[in-house]
Amino acid sequence: MATIRQVALRANVSVATVSRVINNKGYVDPQTRKMVLQAIEELKYVPNSVAQVLAGKKMKSLALVVPDISNPFFAELAKVVEDTARKQEFAIFLCNSDEQKERQARYLDVLKKKSIDGIIFATHHLDQSVIDLCQGIPIVLMDRAILPEPTKEIAMIRAQNQRGVQLAIQHLLDVGCKKIAHIYGPQQMITAKERRISYQKAVAKFPWYSDSLLEPGYFQLDGGRKAIRALLERHPDLDGVFAGNDMMAIGAIKELQRMKIAVPQQIAVCGFDGIQLAEMIEPELTTIAQPIRAMGKRACQLLIEKIEGKDKQEQQCETFEVELVIRGSTKRR
Repeated sequence: MATIRQVALRANVSVATVSRVINNKGYVDPQTRKMVLQAIEELKYVPNSVAQVLAGKKMKSLALVVPDISNPFFAELAKVVEDTARKQEFAIFLCNSDEQKERQARYLDVLKKKSIDGIIFATHHLDQSVIDLCQGIPIVLMDRAILPEPTKEIAMIRAQNQRGVQLAIQHLLDVGCKKIAHIYGPQQMITAKERRISYQKAVAKFPWYSDSLLEPGYFQLDGGRKAIRALLERHPDLDGVFAGNDMMAIGAIKELQRMKIAVPQQIAVCGFDGIQLAEMIEPELTTIAQPIRAMGKRACQLLIEKIEGKDKQEQQCETFEVELVIRGSTKRR
């Protein structure tokens, strides 16, 4: 990677002159400026953002706030957001709240002091008090609905949760399941709540349904393990499981294998998210796949549009379609 000193040598000028051209401060002869810009282009020189900040030039920066970076969904989301931001010359601050409201509040306090340009929230702990704290900062919410409606400063990116659940339940019925349980996520999350409610609506008409077919898994691998054991203690005749995310579904499959229960022959399992890890287990996990890359890319683009004043819409909520991806965890012979 080229340095400012190499640019100065190529243009046969001083480092100070190159700095004045980059920061557009002070007089530089037009011909000299042209030579410096040509050297920058030839060497593909990228100004050091930290140096620019120290020189008084504001660094373009975004923040992504996630609840649990160990969850592959958020890791995949963070990667595409970072890639998209970098192409637009924005730096990304990744804030892992670890599902702690206090930690998130500390992050926001630091971000405000650093004059962050915008924030993407994909976190559990988000209420009006957080929005008030971010007053004046453009925000994009990932699959959250904590406000009555989006505003000019706040946009939303959502997936078809209800449609996805309908696809999952119908698929489990189609492969012959007679009693389907649901492992659900934290109910303070709108996504987890929507998926639980949609499951109940989809199966309430069946005589086998009862609330005892619901068990929390907290969107975690170990939560899925514990949940499937609890469900089988109450319903040993259980033959289908819909988990509110892929991590809980994978945990359920691993525990069923430990219990010597065949998947999918005895119990078919379907998840929700479409993370890459779903293809790395055996049997591979059937899932309702969200377009994680498309959602993350659009969230970042939308935030930058708001920051740069290119988004003129007063309200914006974009919904992305989901897809049933059938794999080994439900393919019965």
